[in-house]
Amino acid sequence: MPAESVIPGLPCRNLDDILPFYTALGFDVTYHQQRPNPYAAVRRDGIELHFFAVPEFDPAESMGTVIVLVPDTGALHAAFAAGLRAAFWKVPISGIPRMTRPRRMQGTRGGFMVVDPGGNWLRISRQRTGSDDDLDGGPQDRPAPSEGRIAQVVAAAARQADSHGDEAAGIRMLETGLARHADSPPAQRLPALVYLAELRQRIGDHAAAAALLAEINALELSATDREALATDLAAAAELAAAPGS
Repeated sequence: MPAESVIPGLPCRNLDDILPFYTALGFDVTYHQQRPNPYAAVRRDGIELHFFAVPEFDPAESMGTVIVLVPDTGALHAAFAAGLRAAFWKVPISGIPRMTRPRRMQGTRGGFMVVDPGGNWLRISRQRTGSDDDLDGGPQDRPAPSEGRIAQVVAAAARQADSHGDEAAGIRMLETGLARHADSPPAQRLPALVYLAELRQRIGDHAAAAALLAEINALELSATDREALATDLAAAAELAAAPGS
């Protein structure tokens, strides 16, 4: 007997918005009809999603959510990002659609979010492994003491801004944390500054984002620091190159 499977059916306004987006993410369109009812299915490896179109549907009001568990969230994010850049020349970080970056999040396993053109959330999380203490994750999901207290602030802000979609709360937490830990070494401050710049850009505050990117560029970092923070520095460079920055 084959194992049971569950395939979520998600709403959207128009299949012509949804399908190019998922094709860019590396999904294959396995079914597509316009009549009598607009309906489509996409699949990428073990991820299968179905969509039905409702012309009067408002993506901003969508509550569609799918939890996707993968072995390596960073690898999947890199593949998604490459596909989005190839198709649309950029990775959208604000509005609908958008995609966040992989991060640790306080009280849960790390990962990232994709909000598709229909306003549906794909919550990409790391699969549970034997090293996890419980359903909320393991040591790899919590900042190490060597990263300083500010790393815990970043994880808490990510839970609010990325997972809950409350950018204002994430911004407040990061700004408070950066002020409280103003004496932290530059290497510890940089991830928080990059994330804050991203959130400022996400809400359209490009002037504040530009000021934060300038502060990041002024940080004195050793070669060892730059190597360890290569991902954050690349994210800062991408933010600086984005329109409106």
